[in-house]
Amino acid sequence: MKFAWEALKPSFGALRIDQITPERCIAYRALRKRQGVGDGTILKELGFMRAAVRRTASGHLARFDMPAQPPPMDLWITQDEAAALIAATGDTHLRLFTILAITTAGRSGALLDLTWDRVDFERRQIALGERQEGRKARAVVPMNPTAEAALRAAQSISTSEYVIEYGGKKVASIKKGFRAAARQANLPGVTPHTLRHSAATWMAQRGIPMVEIARYLGHSNPAITYKVYAKHTPDYLRGAAAAVDFQGGVLSTTGRDTMNAKATKGLKPPAKKTTAIRKSKG
Repeated sequence: MKFAWEALKPSFGALRIDQITPERCIAYRALRKRQGVGDGTILKELGFMRAAVRRTASGHLARFDMPAQPPPMDLWITQDEAAALIAATGDTHLRLFTILAITTAGRSGALLDLTWDRVDFERRQIALGERQEGRKARAVVPMNPTAEAALRAAQSISTSEYVIEYGGKKVASIKKGFRAAARQANLPGVTPHTLRHSAATWMAQRGIPMVEIARYLGHSNPAITYKVYAKHTPDYLRGAAAAVDFQGGVLSTTGRDTMNAKATKGLKPPAKKTTAIRKSKG
């Protein structure tokens, strides 16, 4: 919210609520576009202001023009690329963050907030946090061997209650260091959220049920998971494709037979140019 308001304030801070109009929203979008900001971020910023305004007595006087929800990004990396990224982080808190981001599919905020009391080595589980009002759900996920090895090594030298720490303090942001590691690994454009998306993609490629992936990601509605990741499953739409297969039959078309049926209604095709459909004996 702080960053959203920093962007919004120069354009809207001095206005009355009834002066928030679609035209001003369109001008704001154009401004942010010139600053290199994407539609997704602009939508979040305007959405924040709309939610805040609606809590006021005169909120109904504001009129918004919101950009369309951009399609979900489908950028994901392979396991080999993930290994290269981990190697590029060095032996630092960034390495631990990257390993956990992949193995838990956790959001950046959840991982940076993670404390040792929510890491259960006995039950081999990691509680990424409880759902809070107005915040996205955070899952409880199993601790796989890769995550366990990294966590035990980190705990042996830990000096604070936070799992991801630097100089004995909680790490506020890893964006700058992560961006540098991604460039070094020749993975420009990869962000911490890409790791969460990649983990879910790998699960789908291995045929893990969508409901299970949704639970792992902390999605409250599996339909969201299906919409984004179903296309990565091994059998995606193969049943549908099989239903329209000719089961070994051969369909051949030549010349004028490809003409629209409606346009040729009532006409007899030339004797030597016909469409032949051969049926299999089976």
